[in-house]
Amino acid sequence: MTTDLLSSHRERLDGALKAIHDRGYHSAFPESPSPRVYGETAAADGKTAFEAQLGTAYPLDIPGARGTVVTEQSPYGIAMDVAYPRVVEDGLDELLAAAQQGLADWRRAGIDGRTGVTLEILDRLHQRIFELANAVQHTSGQAFVMAFQAGGAHALDRALEAVAYAYEEMNRYPATATWEKPAKGDPIRMEKTFTVTGRGVALVIGCNTFPTWNSWPGLFASLVTGNAVVVKPHPLAVLPLAITVEVCREVLAEAGFDPNLVTLAAERAGDGLAKPLAQRPEVKLIDFTGGSEFGEWLEQNATQATVFTEKAGVNAVIIDSTDSFKALCNNLAFTLSLYSGQMCTTTQNLFVPAGGIETDEGRKSFEEVGAGLAAAIGKLLGDDARAVEILGGIVNQAVISRLELAGEYGDVVLESRAIQHPAYPEAVVRTPLLVAIDAADADVYGRECFGPVSFLVRTADTAQSIELLRSTVTEDGAMTAGIYSTDPKILDEARDAALDAGVALSENLTGQVFVNQSAAFSDFHGTGANPAANATYTDGAYVASRFRVIQSRRHV
Repeated sequence: MTTDLLSSHRERLDGALKAIHDRGYHSAFPESPSPRVYGETAAADGKTAFEAQLGTAYPLDIPGARGTVVTEQSPYGIAMDVAYPRVVEDGLDELLAAAQQGLADWRRAGIDGRTGVTLEILDRLHQRIFELANAVQHTSGQAFVMAFQAGGAHALDRALEAVAYAYEEMNRYPATATWEKPAKGDPIRMEKTFTVTGRGVALVIGCNTFPTWNSWPGLFASLVTGNAVVVKPHPLAVLPLAITVEVCREVLAEAGFDPNLVTLAAERAGDGLAKPLAQRPEVKLIDFTGGSEFGEWLEQNATQATVFTEKAGVNAVIIDSTDSFKALCNNLAFTLSLYSGQMCTTTQNLFVPAGGIETDEGRKSFEEVGAGLAAAIGKLLGDDARAVEILGGIVNQAVISRLELAGEYGDVVLESRAIQHPAYPEAVVRTPLLVAIDAADADVYGRECFGPVSFLVRTADTAQSIELLRSTVTEDGAMTAGIYSTDPKILDEARDAALDAGVALSENLTGQVFVNQSAAFSDFHGTGANPAANATYTDGAYVASRFRVIQSRRHV
């Protein structure tokens, strides 16, 4: 059956393999939720499937579970009340023993067998994309279209990208080889077998804001390379990963493998399950997205495992000059507004010379740059019904607390305002806050202020802006950086600074591409070269350490 699965999905895999080398545009899963693409009833059917989960016990039989737990609160105010099997520390022996039970059969499936199964899982998840989009929306606070795209289609693309890289890396070596060494008389001959084998158990620690997009690459990279996977979701974003685990287990069982190769470890907030799980000797791989403090703890303490982390950073854009001030402002307005700035890639710091910048509209002072950005944000979000589809909902109270404090750090250029969501009156929706501060205020802009908060940083000149980009990324990390300049020399200097600091750079974005968005198969998400992340989605290094090649040899 596994060979048949690979054959049925071969075209999708071949397209992904070609794309990771070409680095051009490629998408295997349509990102438009249009009825013309998915069918007239797909959206309604998906919403109905999501709503049918509410107030129920999710049907997963997890080894080592002790009762159930209900933890999610929709940022849109609807009651979710989904109960999941609760895993606690004293159930880990049972959970991890069950996870390892099917590893030998999973290894024997071979590269093609495992790849076929994982591709079938992705296809089944795609069939439930509208249900997943609703689940992502109501756990993360993303607006529906963003949840469909980032939490569905784009997350599937990133997962497929990881599978493609893994498939290529696993096939780097032949399965068998004949070794022949010249000698007196007959040569010495040996037959050698090379088997790809997983490391053991992988742990995926999910986040609240992007439960699928940030979890699927590691999950599928580990699974396809021969490992069992324990998925520990964030307590506020369980449902998208519960659906994921259900589909994984369903396909594994149908293909003749132990469904416990993929399990869900849901916990109550405050249980602290991640630490004991991460330090278990059976856990050899860990994928984590979240705050720097816990990410660094994992790197320092889960020493038996290879740890992949995406942590906090201070993303920055340098504004030096532009040939389209209006387009610059419009582009940045969308960047700062999308999902209320609750993205690891959203720009926090805008470095602008105190003396202003040259534009197609003449010289703009520092204050005029701030006013231009504020006006563009105001126009973009002027209509509340449109604004909520860009902003989404605030994911948790911690974001609101940071937002309320941030205005005290400097001069408020643009106040944040509350918006009433027309469909979800209990949703907490806020527009971006823009605060002007000085380059000397490094204690403010040198740490992440996650949420709809950005700082307009007054620098002495562009040279200082470039140096601040280099130093803040080097010291504090960043997932993205940007530069606006009409001067080729300045652009070259910014590129060098980005290379020195190890951050991806976007130059003069004035159209429909934004610094906080990345395209699967073409853009690398994170670099692994600065403190914000120690790995990238997705490259060979991301997958290669998830397996080992074990050889056997014999005389022939």
